[in-house]
Amino acid sequence: MTFETLNLKPEIIKAVTELGFTSPTPIQQHVYNTIAEHGQTDIVALSQTGTGKTAAFGLPLLNTIQAHDRGIQAVILAPTRELCLQIQTELEKYAKHLIGLTSIPVYGGAPIQTQIRQLKSQVHIVTATPGRLRDLLDRKAIRLDAVKHLVLDEAD
Repeated sequence: MTFETLNLKPEIIKAVTELGFTSPTPIQQHVYNTIAEHGQTDIVALSQTGTGKTAAFGLPLLNTIQAHDRGIQAVILAPTRELCLQIQTELEKYAKHLIGLTSIPVYGGAPIQTQIRQLKSQVHIVTATPGRLRDLLDRKAIRLDAVKHLVLDEAD
């Protein structure tokens, strides 16, 4: 199996190839095969650190986001600021050729007013820590009515 056989957008394949990846890891194959067999569905996937879990959920997620649609289409919840930023960095690498697609991290310890300003622009994917997401919801600074995908990373 190669990334080309996964029905990913050419822009995603280009980014993955530029990063030096030639074929999906076992966890990535598992996720892609589950989506291919069952469509967009709930997936619980466990794998060790360094096996490509972020790409396992990130690539199919990026493949489904419609840059011309308004509203947040995906939320990724991560337990820590560090993981939130790590996921954001990986998504940016995979999405670098996807014109018009935007994602932002929101987490505690950073100025919330800056994050609120960022959320007022066109954002497709939000990677958040649970506490900051709750704070933004309480302030009515984020709308989740257009969300189609939710990822819980490190849910254990």
